[in-house]
Amino acid sequence: MIDLSISEAAELLRRKKISPVDLATACLDRIERLNPVLNAFITVTHESAMAQARVAEDEIQRGQWRGPLHGIPVGLKDLIDTAGIRTTCGSALFADRVPTEDAEVVQRLKRAGAVLIGKQNLQEFAYGGTSASSHYGAVHNPWNPKHIAGGSSGGSAAAVAAGMCFGAIGSDTGGSIREPAAFCGIVGLKPTYGRVSTRGVFPLSWSLDHVGPICRNVRDAALMLEAIAGYDALDVTCVDWPTEQYAKALSSKTDFRIGVRIGVARQPFFADLDRDIELAMNEAIEVIRRMSAVSEARPSGRASSLEVIEVRPSSFGANCCPGARSLRPS
Repeated sequence: MIDLSISEAAELLRRKKISPVDLATACLDRIERLNPVLNAFITVTHESAMAQARVAEDEIQRGQWRGPLHGIPVGLKDLIDTAGIRTTCGSALFADRVPTEDAEVVQRLKRAGAVLIGKQNLQEFAYGGTSASSHYGAVHNPWNPKHIAGGSSGGSAAAVAAGMCFGAIGSDTGGSIREPAAFCGIVGLKPTYGRVSTRGVFPLSWSLDHVGPICRNVRDAALMLEAIAGYDALDVTCVDWPTEQYAKALSSKTDFRIGVRIGVARQPFFADLDRDIELAMNEAIEVIRRMSAVSEARPSGRASSLEVIEVRPSSFGANCCPGARSLRPS
């Protein structure tokens, strides 16, 4: 059951083939077995998670399915406020801090029917990229516990990769969603600034902070983004713009006739790469190159305008990051 993606589990829940209680129980059992090794969770909300799962089960059985996150166990980086549940930021200073109000993203997850299964370990105050510096101990990579999980949302990435939850919400100021997702072989998305409210999330740099999903595949990330995105009038950084159907957009094809340029910054990012990482990156770049054949075969006869270009450090504007595989350690 833990091998299911969010979209797969959601369909089974909607059809009443599985129960939210079953999913929550499977995740909690997984946490009990693996958290002593990975240290991905600071607080596990066993009782409230099971209560939320039972409510979701009852609603779905009565035909009140709320959408693809209804009954899905998800985790929260432990700098996201949760009413009545301590939010530590990975620091001894906040060891006993219990917020009285949920962060906006937590309110949105609850409205979507998600089951909140616990608060996840992180680099103290989100200030770093290893998740090895936390008052609650280092987070370990599920692929190899001797390695770091990345940071600062390391506990969230490790938990999703190890099947301890189906998705998680992290924060990203300078890579803190994307880096641990890459280290753990999953997908992390830093949304456009202002797309997701940061109200109730402990700030590192308010003008650079983002809140976003960490999931097993791109479609799951899109589904989670749909749930948490949207205008928050109480957040001055939030943009009043309609929420889009991100998962539906994945089914559409890019028309390369409009012109697509993808920059590959070899320096400094490819310097001293491990050989297997360099091979994986080069393979991903070749996949993008081959995509140009789609538009070259069009009846219009127009040549592809997809370009994959090597970019000098002084001039690059974007770099390519391949999608992570939805593999997971046992």
